Amino acid sequence: MEKIFGYIFGILFHFFFFLFLCIFHPIQWICYRLFGYKAHKVSVDILNFFLTYCNGILLNSVTFFNNQNLPINHPIIFVANHQSMYDIPGLIWNLRKYHPKFISKIELTKGIPSISFNLKYGGGANIDRKDSKQSVAELIKLGRRMKENNWGAVIFAEGTRAKDGMVKSFHVGGIATLLKVVPNALVVPVAIENSWKIVRYGQLPLGIGNAIRWTVLKPIDKTNKNPEEITLEAENAIKAKLNQVQT
Repeated sequence: MEKIFGYIFGILFHFFFFLFLCIFHPIQWICYRLFGYKAHKVSVDILNFFLTYCNGILLNSVTFFNNQNLPINHPIIFVANHQSMYDIPGLIWNLRKYHPKFISKIELTKGIPSISFNLKYGGGANIDRKDSKQSVAELIKLGRRMKENNWGAVIFAEGTRAKDGMVKSFHVGGIATLLKVVPNALVVPVAIENSWKIVRYGQLPLGIGNAIRWTVLKPIDKTNKNPEEITLEAENAIKAKLNQVQT
């Protein structure tokens, strides 16, 4: 029965999700071309509000916990686990006051309404995984923008999605590069729960009735720690929140 409803509600979810992407594509274009970064960002924030709450169609609850007193005008590296593409709208909407920028595959900058436009012009880093020099250069540019504008960045440090929700080992490269450019950046773990259940069967049927949660955890104390130690501490903090610490 759950899978039957997963097909019905899943089709509705995909329809409205794609509809919002199509509606906001020209809105983004107008905001960016005529009014600049600030207006464009507002349009992206509003889009991701609607994308986040499309979860209601699937009877999924969405909850974002942030009890940390994080500074607004300060660069922050949010280090998160990654379970599905549906992690992202909730991060953009709920972390909007920190101007979160993402590190994405360069292939995503073409052909996807709203998403491709935002990736090209929103200030993130679009990397070619086959070209390490280009990837590092993009991360350095992102770090400079973070430093100049006091922006945040979101890194999915596993490097790929955890399709079963189990956190994979974090890669240090992206974090190390950003910290080299923005050494005063805060490093803040974010634990994401249950979004993998939305796509546990693929794009149809979709999972219904899940509690999707994002939790901002305590910033990492970087004192006398190298990037490897900082990255491992962020990984362990997320695993502890998700009760995935090995005993």
